Amino acid sequence: MNALALRPVFVWLEITGLCNLKCRHCYADSSPQGDHGDMTDGDWFRVMDELKVLGVRDVQFIGGEPTLHPGLPAFIRHALKCGMRVEVFSNMTHIRDEVWEVLQLPNVRVAFSYYSDTPEDHDDVTENRGSHARTRANVDKARELGIEMRGSVINVLQAQRGDYASHELLQLGIRDVRTDGIRPFGRGAQGATPSLGRLCGRCGRGKFAISPRGEVWPCVFARWMPVGNVHTQSLTDIYDGDEMRNVRGVLEEAFPHTKAQPSSCLPDMCTPNCNPSFETCNPQLACVPDAQCGPTGSNGDGDGGEGSGKRITAQPVRMSPRRSVRYHNPGVSDTDC
Repeated sequence: MNALALRPVFVWLEITGLCNLKCRHCYADSSPQGDHGDMTDGDWFRVMDELKVLGVRDVQFIGGEPTLHPGLPAFIRHALKCGMRVEVFSNMTHIRDEVWEVLQLPNVRVAFSYYSDTPEDHDDVTENRGSHARTRANVDKARELGIEMRGSVINVLQAQRGDYASHELLQLGIRDVRTDGIRPFGRGAQGATPSLGRLCGRCGRGKFAISPRGEVWPCVFARWMPVGNVHTQSLTDIYDGDEMRNVRGVLEEAFPHTKAQPSSCLPDMCTPNCNPSFETCNPQLACVPDAQCGPTGSNGDGDGGEGSGKRITAQPVRMSPRRSVRYHNPGVSDTDC
């Protein structure tokens, strides 16, 4: 096994499992019943200091809903002090004054999920009435404050007005608008066992994720494959350790194209920085590299499991309990990454 290991440049910091929403497709299975885990503020500061030594350039604070963590403003300031660029992925429904303050700092931007231009669609996905109105109001406020933003339109429901949502965000002046489908993990898997074949194959190379309990995963979607814990190990030891190397090797065997053509897709194609749209695509609507660089190669074809190159057979879909349309099925999504 070659198990090529690129130096880490991007890390997801999942600072909480608590969320004020309970979105139907959430890969992290976050909800109002979640918590902040056992990582103290000091633990997160130490982690960021270690990331600086490793040469990490970018971090994304995620959850759960990261704005619900009382330490987020201090975490953002510390990451900036360590020379890293910051993105906060939020549902944009619950932003305190002190969070608004740090979001206006240089090298900080906000990413947010958006589901439809209509409250009915959006709120059906989030399972929280009024969430669309709160998100939309805070997007407007962020624009007024000059905060850099990235919109992510996720198609969850059939007949969902995702295209209209993308158009609305573009009309608001948000240049970076991306689309995605259900990632078949967490609630998005609808009870199915996580499948290695639904990953991109480059997990743990140039990127990794840290959980609210200190677990390190090769990717936020590969949370069933922990490779260490920052409570007992240094990040250098984890990233260069046997467990991470074993995971990379397993993925190379499952996705041979990642070994044969290591540069065919950028290693950070699942991260916020993979955005070629302004150089090579429609400058008004960002391309979605995870849709183009699918598990079976660069053509975006779906995967039949273990990198086989076959399309997954469509599985039965569930009816929404409150609408007459059906869910998109994760098995037929071509945006797994």
